[in-house]
Amino acid sequence: MSFYTSLSGLQASQTEMSTISHNLANVSTNGFKKSRTDFADVIASSVSVAPSQQVGSGVMVKGNRQQFAQGNLIQSANALDLAVSGDGFFVVKPETGSSQVSFTRNGGFLVDADRFVVDSNGSHLQVYPVDGSGSVVATGLQSAISLQLPETSGTAAPTKAVTLGVNLNASSKVPTTATFDRFDPSSYNQSAQTTVYDASGNAMTLTNYFKRTSVSTDANTPSTWEVHSFVGDQELLSGGVAGATMTFDGTGKLTDPTAPIAYDEFTTAGSATPQQISFSFGGDATTQKASAFAVNSRTQDGKAVGQIQGVTIDEKGIVKASFSNGDTQALGQVMLANFSNPEGLRQLGNSYWSSTGVSGEAKLGEAGSNGFGNLMSGTIERSNVDITEELVSLIAAQRNFQANSKALDTASQISQTIFNIRS
Repeated sequence: MSFYTSLSGLQASQTEMSTISHNLANVSTNGFKKSRTDFADVIASSVSVAPSQQVGSGVMVKGNRQQFAQGNLIQSANALDLAVSGDGFFVVKPETGSSQVSFTRNGGFLVDADRFVVDSNGSHLQVYPVDGSGSVVATGLQSAISLQLPETSGTAAPTKAVTLGVNLNASSKVPTTATFDRFDPSSYNQSAQTTVYDASGNAMTLTNYFKRTSVSTDANTPSTWEVHSFVGDQELLSGGVAGATMTFDGTGKLTDPTAPIAYDEFTTAGSATPQQISFSFGGDATTQKASAFAVNSRTQDGKAVGQIQGVTIDEKGIVKASFSNGDTQALGQVMLANFSNPEGLRQLGNSYWSSTGVSGEAKLGEAGSNGFGNLMSGTIERSNVDITEELVSLIAAQRNFQANSKALDTASQISQTIFNIRS
């Protein structure tokens, strides 16, 4: 019987050393949770044996219990790196529409070629759908969606109206070159640029060139300027005529034109759709004063399609994307899961777990709510393995193995001595 008692001790110690080795091997695995081997003694009891005379029959492995203590939190520069400070698991699916669900503490997420937010195994992060204000519109695992980043935001709108308010220096002189040429700075006094958009949302530069044509000699004599407008290399015409005349009175107030200039339709190289722009000097926003040329105001009503520029995730798990046109869009709320008995979860590898009858069904919620930890963006949870603790446990397990080996060897020697007894 002592052979089997010692054998059970050897097997138990070997299991413990395997568990510790597994823990140590995953000391750098993000989101990994260590395990601990629990033992129970084996007693063969009988009603005919006195309690004081019972002899144990060895040891058995009661189970490998997972330890879900918090791992160290490490800061990162990636906004999609997520960590749960407290209880909770991220919910992932291998692909969109899949019924297979896994749970993980490894929040190292990235964006794949289809703009889905995935982990290192390619599984999709699951979120609650939200409306434009970021409010959740559906809950439950069946309502979960895979988080996908949009490529663009908004609809392109061509520029139809431009308003430019400038101050033209009253001390400016008439240019020495009489014929206007935008490539010859001596043929005009100043220029101003405004970004406008075509029907496809492509940005273009509208350049206005200001050329003085006459100087006021007294308070009753008007002063005149010419303005030439170009979109790229194409000059805009009004009624087929290039250039428009601006008139100021003796006080520097713009007296003409007071209505917007309606430029003829034109087509740019980047768009086949004809476009027409109305140009206004903004009334009192345009002046002629004895001060340096300056742009007082500048507006236009065109809009480009926004290209995604960044993603942020707040402490509630609301995912928002920002775009180049100034738009922001709420994409979803990160879903968290928790269990009545996390130690009963089945390990799947790759820092994944699945629910079992022992763990109970997943309870879903959001970060910061009752029963769920806080969500931290730009943070990764490392393994909760303590190397020093594991090495000490490994030494103890090794000593246990050696002791049981010695007990087995002693039992063998005693048996051999008995076999060698001669009558």
